[in-house]
Amino acid sequence: MASTATAGTPAIWDARDAAAMQDILQRQRVAFTAELPISAASRKDRLRRAIAVILDNKDRFTAALSEDFGHRSTEMSMVTDIMSSLKPLKHALKHLDGWMKPESRPLDFPLWLLGARARVEFQPKGVIGIISPWNFPINLTFGPLAGVLAAGNRAMIKPSEFTPVTAELMKTTLAAAFDDSEIAVITGGSEAGKAFSELAFDHLVFTGGTGIARHVMAAAARNLVPLTLELGGKSPTIISRSADIAAATERVAMGKMMNAGQICLAPDYLLVPQEQEAAIVEGLKTATAKMYPTLLANPDYTSVLGARHRERLEAHVADARAKGATVDVVNPANEDFSKQNTNKMPLHIIRNPTDEMTVMQEEIFGPLLPVRTYATIDGAIDEVNRRDRPLGLYWFGTDGAEQRRVLDRTISGGVTVNDVIFHVSAEELPFGGIGPAGMGSYHGHDGFKAFSHAKAVYSQPKLDLAGLAGFKPPYGEKTRKALARELKA
Repeated sequence: MASTATAGTPAIWDARDAAAMQDILQRQRVAFTAELPISAASRKDRLRRAIAVILDNKDRFTAALSEDFGHRSTEMSMVTDIMSSLKPLKHALKHLDGWMKPESRPLDFPLWLLGARARVEFQPKGVIGIISPWNFPINLTFGPLAGVLAAGNRAMIKPSEFTPVTAELMKTTLAAAFDDSEIAVITGGSEAGKAFSELAFDHLVFTGGTGIARHVMAAAARNLVPLTLELGGKSPTIISRSADIAAATERVAMGKMMNAGQICLAPDYLLVPQEQEAAIVEGLKTATAKMYPTLLANPDYTSVLGARHRERLEAHVADARAKGATVDVVNPANEDFSKQNTNKMPLHIIRNPTDEMTVMQEEIFGPLLPVRTYATIDGAIDEVNRRDRPLGLYWFGTDGAEQRRVLDRTISGGVTVNDVIFHVSAEELPFGGIGPAGMGSYHGHDGFKAFSHAKAVYSQPKLDLAGLAGFKPPYGEKTRKALARELKA
């Protein structure tokens, strides 16, 4: 590719890149067609090579992530980007033979008695595009790649320009393990991303913000490219009156502080019983201080990605204060954040937030946590339902009837009960959003199916079934009797 980039700077766009991308797409499509049918052995080989890329370079990947972020916890990266990338690849490798088996489907009586048969065969689609984000750049590349390779496809990958060191490392390590007719990584900035989204893929996976997703969807529409959009939104957490406050606040704090809140599934705002607000806020402070007694020099705590994102978050805080919110800054060691060399931010608990505040209008993507109160559980449900449908929803409590009511009366991409985020870690649960939070899903068997074409195959017996049924000209009494049998309730 003609684009070049160094850490922290956008790639230089060259018009030749669009032609180079098109050339890779065409070569992948030719190689894919020539290989049909794609054997289980070939798919497993590619899955194993992807696993080796991660394992052989895990330390380089975690170092690259930390360089891109300004500081990122090595152990957290090992969990969220290394281990969480290996899991779907290993899972696909283990279950691939079963996933590839055709599914027999029943036929209406009496077709099956007369020898007709129906089945669904899962064929690869061809070349799949993957646009991955900066917050978990390894996991959100290799996660969908597991389903793409298991389904027998080729892949073109466009990682985020906001993590250039990690993107370049992915490019070089994958290029060493795969011919670019199998997997190709395209680096570059927004212009490269725009050209990438305009390619005539057989399927495109985009993970990122809702605003950019609209442009990706419009570009894909011009080529009728099917999409999987994994977006975000304001994922609510409802703490029930029946919840264990200490346990609930510890789990919320852990999920909110992981990756400094830069998670599409992070708890975005809390809904708490009005009489328990003070206790819940204190629980959040206690849990945060226990996990992170210090922040600035603490290797476990990750930095916000760059000054631009930190300033955006600080603007949310300033706006909330100006409009009447109370902001509790959880800074256990009373450290001076104005003198740091990174962009770390402590947890800011924003109390009494209103809809007029920007922190309640946009996905936060950082360590800010608005806390709103409710009088009744139906009031909390109404609060969720008057907003866009979220990617995730979390409920804490022991009241089974209330849990059922929340599940039945709200619509979200997925739900974790008595914790946050964890539903994304279950390989056989479909992961995806709804409405502005996304469309389509993947992970596990659902991912294999998302990146496969379910081809219907019907086999007719030697018998002339149309004639026997009376549906073959010349029509007559047999036809009228057959229609009379079928055209009734």
